[in-house]
Amino acid sequence: MEKTGKKRLGLIGKDISYSFSQGYFTEKFNVMKIEGFSYENFDLQNIQEIASILKNPEVFGLNVTIPYKEQVLPYLDELDKTAQEIGAVNTIKFIDNKRIGFNTDTYGFKNSITPLLNISHKNALILGTGGASKAIAYVFKTLGIAYTYVSRSAKPGQLSYIELDKEIISSNTIIVNCSPVGTFPNVAEKPNIPYEYLGKNHVLFDLIYNPEVTAFLAEGKKKGCVVQNGYPMLVGQAEKAWEIWNS
Repeated sequence: MEKTGKKRLGLIGKDISYSFSQGYFTEKFNVMKIEGFSYENFDLQNIQEIASILKNPEVFGLNVTIPYKEQVLPYLDELDKTAQEIGAVNTIKFIDNKRIGFNTDTYGFKNSITPLLNISHKNALILGTGGASKAIAYVFKTLGIAYTYVSRSAKPGQLSYIELDKEIISSNTIIVNCSPVGTFPNVAEKPNIPYEYLGKNHVLFDLIYNPEVTAFLAEGKKKGCVVQNGYPMLVGQAEKAWEIWNS
């Protein structure tokens, strides 16, 4: 890594040329005239490549995205309480040569979904079981909302997509897509759920932000559901990460 003379922030991930974070922070620095910082993508083919980045004295803070939110844990010295409970990290802060992991996805998601909910929203389906889904489950736990994971193959305590029926869809009025299905450029794809059982009491939340309206959300709109993409969650988690780095 070349020296830049700046405090370097960046995103750890794989195939992340599409990244929200780099564009968001670069614009933030320009608009708010924040000098002395840069933000870049660290596109790693495997998590072992993170070692040299963590040793670089110019690196001030990092975000972590798919597929490394869980794989990064062994490279950290400490986890904050929330990240420890979730078992996934999306923000790394460097303090006195220590690498401390945080999870700001929880902050972003909670602030994004809470305004969409009412007293009838008591049960949720979480589509996908990766690192992001753990943060979503944590938020539901804090809100007192019962949740069930849905994955491609049935596991204890989880549902498979083929098990989803009218009763399950009707009784789970919050459905969150934590899978990458439907992300640009594969915009015609959508999670394999029985959309015909959705209704106006459902809230559909997609962590994907590109496209703005995924095929998953479009199906929900047809049924009168409340729908939300992942953009406000991303803004929330980014601002919380910035706060952590500078505290």
